[in-house]
Amino acid sequence: MKKIIRQIRLEAKRCQSCGMPLQFDPHDGGSEADGTPSTRYCSYCYAHGQFREPALTLEAMQQRVRQLMRERHAPWYVRAYMAHRIPTLARWRGCARNKAQSGN
Repeated sequence: MKKIIRQIRLEAKRCQSCGMPLQFDPHDGGSEADGTPSTRYCSYCYAHGQFREPALTLEAMQQRVRQLMRERHAPWYVRAYMAHRIPTLARWRGCARNKAQSGN
């Protein structure tokens, strides 16, 4: 039961751009324009109130996540799962690819 609770807490506190658990961010998250810590994005994706790579596409982020998971020797199904979850994160909801897939 403790493992399930831990996993639920991890899921609730993930970067809404790349999916990384915020607790693993060495800088405790990104920063807003006023310097306050961001509760939604990690420091790798977000700083000073804006995305570090504003032109990054959904596909590029999925590929980046797959590669990072590969470097960390994650099994293929973990890499696939994490890349599949990227479109559900706040930054990517509603992007053109998602609209095309849903038929909107």
